[in-house]
Amino acid sequence: MNMHTTDVMSPPAPSRLADMKLSTVMMRDIILKTMFRKNVDVVSELSATVCLPVPVTQELVDLARGQQLLEATGTLNANNGDEMGYQLTEQGKARALDALAQSEYFGPMPVPLDVYRAQVKRQSIRNIMVTKGQLTDAMGHLVLPNDLLGQLGPAVSAGRSILMYGPPGNGKSSISNGIRDALGDQIYVPRAIEYAGQVITVYDPIVHVAVEDEAEDPTCLRRRTRFDKRYVKCERPTVITGGELSLNMLDLVYNPTARTYQAPLQLKSTGGIFIVDDLGRQAEPPQALVNRWIVPLEEGKDILALQSGEKFEVPFDTLVIFSTNFHPNEIFDQAALRRIFFKIKIDGPNQEDFLKIFAMMAKKRGMPLDEATLVHLLKVKYPEIDNVYANYQPIFLIDQMIAICEFEGIPYQMRPDLLNRAWANMFVKSEKIVK
Repeated sequence: MNMHTTDVMSPPAPSRLADMKLSTVMMRDIILKTMFRKNVDVVSELSATVCLPVPVTQELVDLARGQQLLEATGTLNANNGDEMGYQLTEQGKARALDALAQSEYFGPMPVPLDVYRAQVKRQSIRNIMVTKGQLTDAMGHLVLPNDLLGQLGPAVSAGRSILMYGPPGNGKSSISNGIRDALGDQIYVPRAIEYAGQVITVYDPIVHVAVEDEAEDPTCLRRRTRFDKRYVKCERPTVITGGELSLNMLDLVYNPTARTYQAPLQLKSTGGIFIVDDLGRQAEPPQALVNRWIVPLEEGKDILALQSGEKFEVPFDTLVIFSTNFHPNEIFDQAALRRIFFKIKIDGPNQEDFLKIFAMMAKKRGMPLDEATLVHLLKVKYPEIDNVYANYQPIFLIDQMIAICEFEGIPYQMRPDLLNRAWANMFVKSEKIVK
């Protein structure tokens, strides 16, 4: 990613209070709550805590002083470059407690939803062009049919929705992760956003991988803030959900104690990828889950609701990857299928690719190949299951043979009899169990 692009994408830092587009009362209260809760008393420290430039923080401090909510302590703080210290007045403490009763939120100043919308456009997943080389590199550890990358490339570059389907054990999840690795650039995630006076936290260290920004040179005379520090510079996020996904996980999460909201999964994945793995294994029918995504997928916006019932729009800028072991016609009606932009079948490997995977995995595990065992596998064992190969089978069989060798204290080796024992563990015969 070249610097130029990152500069284009970075959110500009506000240079004065008028740029903030937040209510002055809300900003002043966050300053008071932060000073009350975190015990900070100089502007430089306060500025770092609320993630605003020093001049903007100073404006807020002056405003609170003008309202007799803060006072200068009259002592210059020697530890902080002889800065003036400030403290809450009795009236300021009362106001801070009052504000905390309305919302426990303090710390980083939130980004207004409209300002965030503009940032989402600047760093949209739809602006990404993934080259064949990037995709090949990211999928390097997988043996894939040649035409599969040709199908995946345009799907990823379009930033729309992808449905991968096919028999289990053929790497749909690995391919999803490979797509994530191919993106490779960085975006800016807000710590919190604001809508109608309500704060919604977005940045989540479990979902977002923060990237260290180049350190500022302290000797530099003009220390410019490279971007708005209310955002965290992160790798494009990836949210992976499986059988546990339910519709209410896609709603705002309200914390009644703190009186703040947490962004739902799809909002946290903005600018990145949302993977719904194992579609069809959730409590809700796949059709219902896809119906929930239809408006966002088509219109690029999602609708969320506050506790009050008020609904509002947030940007939906996510590459959604559905992955299922069912045939699409079994779980969707035609209307839903039409709305999923790319449908890609991930099949098991042919015999040639199967052998490539087998050799690659054996080498990785330090297991010498044995011709007689491979002939036995292909001529005797696979015909028993109509020669249906799957990507997971080589590593399963090799690991089973390794486990037997280690147990019996013999060097790693492949033999037809060891293979038969490994094979027996891969498929369980259906039989009646006598109780």
